[in-house]
Amino acid sequence: MSAVDSPLNQLLSQIDPKRLPRHVGIIMDGNGRWAESRGQDRLVGHREGSRSVRAITRLSRKLGLQALTLYAFSSQNWQRPAEEVAGLMALLREYLVGERDEIMDNDIRLTALGDLDKLPRMVREPLDALMAESAGNGAMTLSLALSYGGREELLMACRALLAEGCAAEALDEARFEQRLYTAHLPQLDLVIRTSGELRLSNFLLWQSAYAEMHFTDILWPDFREEAFAHALLDYQARERRCGKTGAQVRLVSGE
Repeated sequence: MSAVDSPLNQLLSQIDPKRLPRHVGIIMDGNGRWAESRGQDRLVGHREGSRSVRAITRLSRKLGLQALTLYAFSSQNWQRPAEEVAGLMALLREYLVGERDEIMDNDIRLTALGDLDKLPRMVREPLDALMAESAGNGAMTLSLALSYGGREELLMACRALLAEGCAAEALDEARFEQRLYTAHLPQLDLVIRTSGELRLSNFLLWQSAYAEMHFTDILWPDFREEAFAHALLDYQARERRCGKTGAQVRLVSGE
Protein backbone atom coordinates (compact mmCIF):
# COMPACT_ATOMS: atom_id res chain seq x y z
CA MET A 1 0.00 0.00 0.00
CA SER A 2 1.36 3.42 -0.95
CA ALA A 3 1.58 6.25 1.56
CA VAL A 4 -1.17 8.03 -0.39
CA ASP A 5 -3.53 5.09 0.15
CA SER A 6 -2.66 4.55 3.82
CA PRO A 7 -5.58 4.37 6.31
CA LEU A 8 -4.44 7.64 7.88
CA ASN A 9 -4.33 9.52 4.59
CA GLN A 10 -7.73 8.16 3.66
CA LEU A 11 -9.11 9.52 6.94
CA LEU A 12 -7.38 12.86 6.54
CA SER A 13 -8.81 13.25 3.05
CA GLN A 14 -12.31 13.15 4.58
CA ILE A 15 -11.67 16.05 6.97
CA ASP A 16 -13.10 19.37 5.80
CA PRO A 17 -10.38 21.99 6.49
CA LYS A 18 -13.06 24.71 6.58
CA ARG A 19 -14.91 23.04 9.45
CA LEU A 20 -12.09 22.28 11.85
CA PRO A 21 -12.63 23.06 15.53
CA ARG A 22 -10.92 26.30 16.45
CA HIS A 23 -9.64 24.95 19.73
CA VAL A 24 -9.27 21.32 20.82
CA GLY A 25 -8.70 20.31 24.44
CA ILE A 26 -7.50 16.81 25.29
CA ILE A 27 -7.70 15.02 28.63
CA MET A 28 -4.76 12.67 28.18
CA ASP A 29 -5.82 9.75 30.37
CA GLY A 30 -4.61 6.18 30.70
CA ASN A 31 -0.81 6.34 30.85
CA GLY A 32 -0.61 4.49 34.15
CA ARG A 33 -3.08 1.80 33.17
CA TRP A 34 -1.30 1.31 29.85
CA ALA A 35 1.95 0.58 31.69
CA GLU A 36 0.40 -1.54 34.43
CA SER A 37 -1.37 -3.73 31.87
CA ARG A 38 2.09 -4.55 30.54
CA GLY A 39 3.61 -5.17 33.95
CA GLN A 40 5.68 -1.98 33.73
CA ASP A 41 6.22 1.05 35.93
CA ARG A 42 3.65 3.82 35.49
CA LEU A 43 6.35 6.22 34.34
CA VAL A 44 6.91 4.01 31.29
CA GLY A 45 3.33 4.83 30.33
CA HIS A 46 3.90 8.53 30.85
CA ARG A 47 6.97 8.39 28.62
CA GLU A 48 5.05 6.57 25.89
CA GLY A 49 2.29 9.13 26.32
CA SER A 50 4.77 11.90 25.51
CA ARG A 51 5.15 10.32 22.06
CA SER A 52 1.42 10.71 21.55
CA VAL A 53 1.76 14.38 22.53
CA ARG A 54 4.35 14.83 19.81
CA ALA A 55 2.26 12.99 17.19
CA ILE A 56 -0.98 14.87 17.92
CA THR A 57 0.75 18.25 18.08
CA ARG A 58 2.39 17.67 14.70
CA LEU A 59 -0.86 16.61 13.07
CA SER A 60 -2.76 19.53 14.62
CA ARG A 61 -0.22 21.92 13.15
CA LYS A 62 -0.34 20.17 9.77
CA LEU A 63 -4.14 20.36 9.61
CA GLY A 64 -4.20 24.03 10.59
CA LEU A 65 -5.82 23.98 14.02
CA GLN A 66 -5.66 27.34 15.76
CA ALA A 67 -5.22 26.01 19.29
CA LEU A 68 -4.53 22.74 21.09
CA THR A 69 -4.68 22.46 24.89
CA LEU A 70 -3.33 19.37 26.62
CA TYR A 71 -4.28 18.48 30.21
CA ALA A 72 -0.81 17.45 31.34
CA PHE A 73 -0.92 17.76 35.14
CA SER A 74 -3.91 18.65 37.28
CA SER A 75 -4.07 20.48 40.61
CA GLN A 76 -5.10 17.16 42.12
CA ASN A 77 -2.15 15.26 40.61
CA TRP A 78 0.12 16.73 43.31
CA GLN A 79 -1.50 14.16 45.61
CA ARG A 80 0.07 11.25 43.72
CA PRO A 81 3.07 9.37 45.18
CA ALA A 82 6.11 11.64 45.42
CA GLU A 83 8.22 9.42 43.17
CA GLU A 84 5.60 9.52 40.40
CA VAL A 85 5.28 13.31 40.66
CA ALA A 86 9.07 13.66 40.50
CA GLY A 87 9.18 11.40 37.45
CA LEU A 88 6.44 13.41 35.73
CA MET A 89 8.30 16.66 36.38
CA ALA A 90 11.48 15.15 34.92
CA LEU A 91 9.56 14.04 31.81
CA LEU A 92 8.02 17.48 31.47
CA ARG A 93 11.42 19.13 31.59
CA GLU A 94 12.71 16.62 29.04
CA TYR A 95 9.80 17.48 26.76
CA LEU A 96 10.30 21.24 27.05
CA VAL A 97 14.00 20.97 26.27
CA GLY A 98 13.69 18.30 23.59
CA GLU A 99 10.77 19.87 21.69
CA ARG A 100 12.20 23.38 21.53
CA ASP A 101 13.33 23.09 17.89
CA GLU A 102 10.09 21.38 16.83
CA ILE A 103 8.02 24.20 18.35
CA MET A 104 10.12 26.98 16.90
CA ASP A 105 10.55 25.42 13.45
CA ASN A 106 6.78 24.96 13.12
CA ASP A 107 5.86 28.49 14.24
CA ILE A 108 4.01 27.19 17.32
CA ARG A 109 3.37 29.44 20.30
CA LEU A 110 3.69 27.64 23.63
CA THR A 111 1.63 28.80 26.59
CA ALA A 112 0.73 27.25 29.95
CA LEU A 113 -2.46 27.30 32.03
CA GLY A 114 -2.55 26.80 35.78
CA ASP A 115 -0.86 27.66 39.06
CA LEU A 116 2.62 27.67 37.57
CA ASP A 117 4.22 28.92 40.79
CA LYS A 118 3.83 25.40 42.18
CA LEU A 119 6.04 23.91 39.48
CA PRO A 120 9.63 23.10 40.49
CA ARG A 121 12.38 25.37 39.20
CA MET A 122 13.72 22.60 36.95
CA VAL A 123 10.44 22.79 35.00
CA ARG A 124 9.58 26.44 35.38
CA GLU A 125 12.84 27.74 33.92
CA PRO A 126 12.68 25.90 30.54
CA LEU A 127 8.91 26.51 30.41
CA ASP A 128 9.29 30.26 30.89
CA ALA A 129 12.15 30.37 28.41
CA LEU A 130 10.26 28.54 25.67
CA MET A 131 7.08 30.53 26.23
CA ALA A 132 9.07 33.75 25.87
CA GLU A 133 10.97 32.54 22.83
CA SER A 134 7.85 31.32 21.03
CA ALA A 135 5.61 34.25 21.98
CA GLY A 136 5.81 35.73 18.49
CA ASN A 137 4.88 32.51 16.70
CA GLY A 138 1.47 32.52 15.08
CA ALA A 139 0.66 29.30 13.25
CA MET A 140 -0.85 27.48 16.25
CA THR A 141 -1.03 27.87 20.02
CA LEU A 142 -0.08 24.83 22.08
CA SER A 143 -1.16 25.21 25.70
CA LEU A 144 -0.09 22.87 28.48
CA ALA A 145 -2.47 22.72 31.44
CA LEU A 146 -0.04 22.32 34.35
CA SER A 147 -1.02 22.36 38.01
CA TYR A 148 -4.40 23.23 36.52
CA GLY A 149 -7.92 22.83 37.83
CA GLY A 150 -11.14 24.24 36.40
CA ARG A 151 -12.67 25.03 39.79
CA GLU A 152 -9.42 26.62 40.90
CA GLU A 153 -9.39 28.71 37.73
CA LEU A 154 -12.90 30.02 38.39
CA LEU A 155 -12.00 30.95 41.96
CA MET A 156 -8.85 32.67 40.72
CA ALA A 157 -10.88 34.74 38.26
CA CYS A 158 -13.40 35.72 40.95
CA ARG A 159 -10.64 36.82 43.30
CA ALA A 160 -9.01 38.88 40.56
CA LEU A 161 -12.29 40.65 39.79
CA LEU A 162 -12.93 41.35 43.46
CA ALA A 163 -9.41 42.74 43.83
CA GLU A 164 -10.13 45.08 40.90
CA GLY A 165 -13.25 46.31 42.67
CA CYS A 166 -15.50 45.05 39.90
CA ALA A 167 -19.11 45.96 40.67
CA ALA A 168 -21.78 43.30 40.18
CA GLU A 169 -23.59 45.34 37.55
CA ALA A 170 -20.35 45.75 35.57
CA LEU A 171 -19.66 42.02 35.42
CA ASP A 172 -20.56 40.13 32.26
CA GLU A 173 -19.26 37.03 30.48
CA ALA A 174 -16.73 38.92 28.41
CA ARG A 175 -15.12 40.59 31.44
CA PHE A 176 -15.10 37.34 33.39
CA GLU A 177 -13.46 35.46 30.53
CA GLN A 178 -10.67 38.03 30.41
CA ARG A 179 -9.61 36.82 33.87
CA LEU A 180 -9.42 33.17 32.85
CA TYR A 181 -6.18 31.44 31.86
CA THR A 182 -7.64 30.96 28.38
CA ALA A 183 -8.29 34.64 27.65
CA HIS A 184 -5.76 34.49 24.80
CA LEU A 185 -7.31 31.40 23.17
CA PRO A 186 -10.21 30.95 20.75
CA GLN A 187 -13.49 29.35 21.82
CA LEU A 188 -13.12 25.71 22.87
CA ASP A 189 -15.00 23.62 20.30
CA LEU A 190 -13.96 20.04 21.03
CA VAL A 191 -12.91 18.12 24.14
CA ILE A 192 -11.39 14.67 23.72
CA ARG A 193 -10.93 12.25 26.61
CA THR A 194 -9.07 8.99 26.26
CA SER A 195 -9.18 5.78 28.34
CA GLY A 196 -12.94 5.25 28.51
CA GLU A 197 -13.69 7.60 31.41
CA LEU A 198 -16.80 9.74 30.86
CA ARG A 199 -16.11 12.92 32.83
CA LEU A 200 -14.29 16.23 32.55
CA SER A 201 -12.21 15.80 35.70
CA ASN A 202 -12.02 19.52 36.43
CA PHE A 203 -10.80 20.44 32.92
CA LEU A 204 -11.82 23.76 31.34
CA LEU A 205 -15.22 23.77 33.05
CA TRP A 206 -16.33 27.25 31.95
CA GLN A 207 -14.86 26.87 28.46
CA SER A 208 -16.58 23.50 27.86
CA ALA A 209 -20.10 24.94 28.05
CA TYR A 210 -20.74 24.45 24.32
CA ALA A 211 -17.84 22.21 23.38
CA GLU A 212 -18.51 18.88 21.72
CA MET A 213 -17.34 15.85 23.71
CA HIS A 214 -15.54 12.90 22.18
CA PHE A 215 -14.85 9.95 24.48
CA THR A 216 -12.76 6.99 23.41
CA ASP A 217 -11.66 3.77 25.13
CA ILE A 218 -8.17 4.14 23.65
CA LEU A 219 -5.52 4.75 26.32
CA TRP A 220 -3.47 7.89 25.73
CA PRO A 221 -0.18 6.14 24.79
CA ASP A 222 -2.09 4.41 21.97
CA PHE A 223 -3.93 7.56 20.85
CA ARG A 224 -2.13 8.56 17.69
CA GLU A 225 -2.94 10.21 14.36
CA GLU A 226 -5.71 7.85 13.18
CA ALA A 227 -7.59 8.13 16.48
CA PHE A 228 -7.31 11.92 16.34
CA ALA A 229 -8.60 11.96 12.77
CA HIS A 230 -11.61 9.88 13.86
CA ALA A 231 -12.30 12.41 16.64
CA LEU A 232 -12.22 15.30 14.17
CA LEU A 233 -14.53 13.47 11.77
CA ASP A 234 -16.90 12.76 14.66
CA TYR A 235 -16.89 16.48 15.46
CA GLN A 236 -17.62 17.43 11.85
CA ALA A 237 -20.54 15.01 11.72
CA ARG A 238 -22.34 16.93 14.45
CA GLU A 239 -24.61 19.94 14.12
CA ARG A 240 -23.27 22.84 16.19
CA ARG A 241 -26.43 24.60 17.38
CA CYS A 242 -25.19 26.43 20.53
CA GLY A 243 -28.75 27.12 21.66
CA LYS A 244 -30.22 27.74 18.21
CA THR A 245 -32.51 25.43 16.27
CA GLY A 246 -31.18 23.19 13.54
CA ALA A 247 -33.10 25.23 10.94
CA GLN A 248 -31.40 28.45 12.11
CA VAL A 249 -27.95 26.87 11.87
CA ARG A 250 -28.62 25.53 8.38
CA LEU A 251 -29.94 28.94 7.25
CA VAL A 252 -26.76 30.70 8.40
CA SER A 253 -24.53 28.06 6.77
CA GLY A 254 -26.46 28.32 3.52
CA GLU A 255 -27.57 24.69 3.49
